[in-house]
Amino acid sequence: MEPSHTPHGSHHQHDHTCVSCGGPTAFPPPPSWSESSPPPVYRPIRAPAVNLPPNNNIQQTIILTPVPQAQKVQVVSPPYNFQTPTKMIHSEDDIRRFRDSTTSKNFIGFVVALSESARGQKISDPCHMSPVITSIVSTLQMLTHFVDEIPPFEQSARYGNLAYRDWHSRMTENADSFMLQFLPADLHSATVELTPYFTDSFGNMSRIDYGTGHETNFAAWLYCLARLGIINESDYPAIVLRVFVKYLELMRRLQLVYSLEPAGSHGVWGLDDYHFLPFIFGSSQLIDHKYMKPKSIHNDDILENFSHEYMYLQCIAFVKKVKTGGLFAEHSPLLDDISGVPNWNKVNSGLLKMYKLEVMEKVPIMQHFLFGWLIKWE
Repeated sequence: MEPSHTPHGSHHQHDHTCVSCGGPTAFPPPPSWSESSPPPVYRPIRAPAVNLPPNNNIQQTIILTPVPQAQKVQVVSPPYNFQTPTKMIHSEDDIRRFRDSTTSKNFIGFVVALSESARGQKISDPCHMSPVITSIVSTLQMLTHFVDEIPPFEQSARYGNLAYRDWHSRMTENADSFMLQFLPADLHSATVELTPYFTDSFGNMSRIDYGTGHETNFAAWLYCLARLGIINESDYPAIVLRVFVKYLELMRRLQLVYSLEPAGSHGVWGLDDYHFLPFIFGSSQLIDHKYMKPKSIHNDDILENFSHEYMYLQCIAFVKKVKTGGLFAEHSPLLDDISGVPNWNKVNSGLLKMYKLEVMEKVPIMQHFLFGWLIKWE
């Protein structure tokens, strides 16, 4: 593989997985293609090819990677041993250790279970709303109000409006009291563990950036609530269709209002500058849809009329809104590739593999991930 070449403060990496073929993507992009003539395997050169090891096995590894399976969350019981979570991943060896751990399988299994709970569901479909889910949604709504109360500063820099630091400080100051809304009295001591995941879910205060590592922290926070038994499987559809949709709405506001830098953007070769999970959940929503196929993302009428109901279409519409220069295939070639996949089932399983390989098994992202008692370092 190519030597790692990650800019300072980056959460991301430059190795990519092509969802449609499952392999790493070695040539410049070909001309446009059709479903009957699928794209060849190619890989953009993003770092100098110095002393490259033979890479025949890498492609095979990705193709042979099994699709992660849904797991039942193991709820903890007393005596509790809550602790301040800390960073444990610093090297490829740590990543290998994490990849082979029960912790990793259980966490990705939770993400798969959330994805499956949204299968065939529209955002507006009725779903079970427990008091906890209602409370989480109103907390995210409150954080959105903070944006209204903290306008951006006038500044000429393209990225990184300093007013975001005020927003982040206010969110952090209120985080413990937010946690106590969800926790019964005997679990109040869990705030020491929950709050760091929560405050890391909305971007980095000093770098004024946001990326898939922060998004993964939000999933980790929800996973911790599931480990505590605060949320359970009957809440999963609402977690995706209410909580995650509200979280996305907040993150898009923060990105636009405070010009958050993409945390180590992949440039054109990333799935998206900021997000990954809504593509997984959104592709699950569209599985077995009668009319909408992966190629439907190129139909602007469909995007306009259905993006409010389907997270995947919402993501595509947002990408098209913020990336106005050039053709979609030029600024988002990976998403363009995926649109050639024959069905949403394949898109969903491909994205789950890709999330495991490209987010959960990459040092630049996972070096920021936290481990405590609820999410153990084994």
